[in-house]
Amino acid sequence: MRSEPVVQVQALVKRYGPKTAVDGLDLVAREGVTAVLGPNGAGKTTTIETCEGYRKPDAGTVRVLGLDPVGQSGRLRPRIGVMLQSGGVYSGSRADEILRHVAKLHAHPLDVDALIERLGLGSCGRTTYRRLSGGQQQRLALAMSVVGRPELVFLDEPTAGLDPQARRATWDLVRDLRADGVSVILTTHYMDEAEQLADDVAIIDAGRVIAQGSPEELCKGGAENTLRFTGRPGLDVGSLLKALPADSSAAELTPGSYRVVGKIDPQLLATVTSWCAQHGVMPEKISVERHSLEDVFLELTGKELRS
Repeated sequence: MRSEPVVQVQALVKRYGPKTAVDGLDLVAREGVTAVLGPNGAGKTTTIETCEGYRKPDAGTVRVLGLDPVGQSGRLRPRIGVMLQSGGVYSGSRADEILRHVAKLHAHPLDVDALIERLGLGSCGRTTYRRLSGGQQQRLALAMSVVGRPELVFLDEPTAGLDPQARRATWDLVRDLRADGVSVILTTHYMDEAEQLADDVAIIDAGRVIAQGSPEELCKGGAENTLRFTGRPGLDVGSLLKALPADSSAAELTPGSYRVVGKIDPQLLATVTSWCAQHGVMPEKISVERHSLEDVFLELTGKELRS
């Protein structure tokens, strides 16, 4: 178990002319899978590219596996894998040639044939890069980033444009990397992907990390949970509210449709059903809705992820 973070960013500032893309950002990523989320233009891509060593900070410090990704890039690069969205590949090369070439650059690469099979690239191995579909190029980029058995891999939108089957295969690969002790820094536009894969989530907006924690912690810290039920229209909501804990609310949203917001636990559920029984109400369609990571994201940023 590694005691120090795999990535530690302190007071990072990065400017492009008059525009400040990253403004005093702090980020800590430990072993496991860390998902970095943020609306377009929030600064997440600049932050990740700085961690990868492709951009030099204007201020602040960045350490990846304890090393400066710019000043100590020669020592760091053999230990990390980077998945690029596009570019960096000669378009006339065949897919299998590209992957085998990358594998030879490492001392103990993964089995290339097995990796090709796992990511569904077998049928396009002899196809030139320029003739691959967008999804095939995406899967090849993923394979190139992990074939060298890195200690840490940066995955930029790894399932963008993939069909459901390829997406699930990618999720399984990320889980296997984690099980093998490989840490993953993941950017994604898919909230379910972050919830499924990430041990930790960092939300970036306006060049800063505005929230960080496990998906469970972030969802718990967002808006309150909600209980919904249906019954006959016009129930005495005021009477129901008196029976509930002081920090709860209750409302009839539409005729016969009721919502209770508060700390939804077994006791509160029992209180609602008991109140219904006392008032001769047969509640129907009782459901408890826990806020998702997407709910929390929208509450914190006020933006759609693909803004």
